[in-house]
Amino acid sequence: MAATPSGPQPSWGGAAVGTDLAGLLRASAQGDENAFAQLYDAVSARIYGLVLRVVRDPAQSQEVAQEALLDIWRTSARFDPARGSAVSWMLTIAHRKAVDRVRSAQASTDREDTYGSRNQERTYDETAETVERRLDAQRVRSALDSLTETQRSAVELAYLGGYTHTEVASLLGVPLGTAKTRIRDGLIRLRDSMGVQS
Repeated sequence: MAATPSGPQPSWGGAAVGTDLAGLLRASAQGDENAFAQLYDAVSARIYGLVLRVVRDPAQSQEVAQEALLDIWRTSARFDPARGSAVSWMLTIAHRKAVDRVRSAQASTDREDTYGSRNQERTYDETAETVERRLDAQRVRSALDSLTETQRSAVELAYLGGYTHTEVASLLGVPLGTAKTRIRDGLIRLRDSMGVQS
């Protein structure tokens, strides 16, 4: 078979009445580019119309119609007039191409949807985060209120104020060992009060 004709570009014009499509297909099978150009002019509008009804997108329909016509050119030797009319054979090729395009597009959309749902970032719930922080802060305040005054002062200085044990002892005016004991006892009581397992 000869190379694909470079001649006709899509015009999507009307089919020629009384054109011998089977004869043009036979001549195209022999590599007659002129015969294929006539065939193209005769059927391109019908093929485009069929494809457009299936695919629905004009730009994609033009693409699919071109693919169908190219396929008709390449496989014209397979046309058997005993099995049906030339126009039916060509429209069947065009219909298959159109259905394949729709299925391919749907499969692509399905893959993107599946990927999107699997990889979608969980939306950050700022309200829930704020409530949780407030509840935690409330629990800590309640736990601190359960400490003795001396324990609370030592723990607040060490953990909220960022002071060392020596600095806490100095600020409270107590020996270092006493400051450490108050901090340790305060932390044990906080842990118990908040229900934290050691």
